[in-house]
Amino acid sequence: MSQSADVPIPPDLSRRYSTTASGRDWLASLPRLVRSGLDRWQLALDLGPGCLPWHGHGAIVVPVRRLDADGGPPEPAVLKVAYPHEEAIVERHALTLWAGGGAVRLLAADADAGALLLERLDAARSLQDVPVDAAVPVWGELVRRLSVVPDGRPEWREFGHVAARAEQWSDELPESWEQLGRPFPRWLLEAALEVCQTRGAVGRRSGKDVLVHTDLHFSNILARPVRSGGRGVLGVAGGSAEATSTAASYAAIDPQPMIGEAEFAVAPLLWNRIPELSRADPERGLLERCRDFSAAAGLDAEAARQWSLAREVDNALWYASQARHEGDLARSLWVASTLAGRTLPGLPAAHDLPVPGTAAA
Repeated sequence: MSQSADVPIPPDLSRRYSTTASGRDWLASLPRLVRSGLDRWQLALDLGPGCLPWHGHGAIVVPVRRLDADGGPPEPAVLKVAYPHEEAIVERHALTLWAGGGAVRLLAADADAGALLLERLDAARSLQDVPVDAAVPVWGELVRRLSVVPDGRPEWREFGHVAARAEQWSDELPESWEQLGRPFPRWLLEAALEVCQTRGAVGRRSGKDVLVHTDLHFSNILARPVRSGGRGVLGVAGGSAEATSTAASYAAIDPQPMIGEAEFAVAPLLWNRIPELSRADPERGLLERCRDFSAAAGLDAEAARQWSLAREVDNALWYASQARHEGDLARSLWVASTLAGRTLPGLPAAHDLPVPGTAAA
């Protein structure tokens, strides 16, 4: 049943990884890695004529079908092959622990190849398509499901700790801020450092540790298809995005997992979909969004605000170190300073800030 024909590489992925020697080596290896996965797991390509595979920032995602173990029709799945980096290496461990509870189901893994065989979700429908108010309870319930508590299973040894990241920031953020020519006021840096002190070593001792999906933004939550009437055809129950806005209808992907306080997961919601905040008072709208999503997940909104502030200051320093990321820098500074209670002057209006991933085009 397997197919060995080369799979086309999406141009965006080629452009992203063709700038370094390691990236070019990975691109050159992709046809072999995909063929190996197809053969190993007895998969058939499920790409239409002229269609390209899906991709994320650091992986190719190939739609496939695999033989049903009970002799039924071939089941849809996806073969994901990731560029070797820290988050990709530990992804399979997090998916193993979640076992499909709130996250995409892991069907098989090849650690050496960086390949995962995953259940197929609806790549065309994410929580990004759902109005923010309707997305709140869905996201909240998913976080509750994903927040599993560490136990004795060996996978837990593979993850970094959120509090340790905060301790690392305590040393790195001031150094980066100086090296980059102090790209924003000192008081904002101090606000982030206070969070690191509050939620770092202290949080590590007193916080409730869970498995955290650290990149749980709207586009990383995809609709979960269901089978139609025994014909092996996939459809989405209920039809419209709003009709299927329940946690059972969605699953998280690309977890970038860590151990720590679940409130660390709120930040990506705040630096996405900023244009949908109230035009009359977007600053208040941002704080209300933090509060509403935190409440839906049973989280401490103040801890979520603090972690989000620190994460955006870290993002701001990274953007300041890169060429052509002025828009991303402005967005991170707007979010961080607004969460700190003193929105910086001189930034673009909230609704003019770029969407993540578009500013450096």
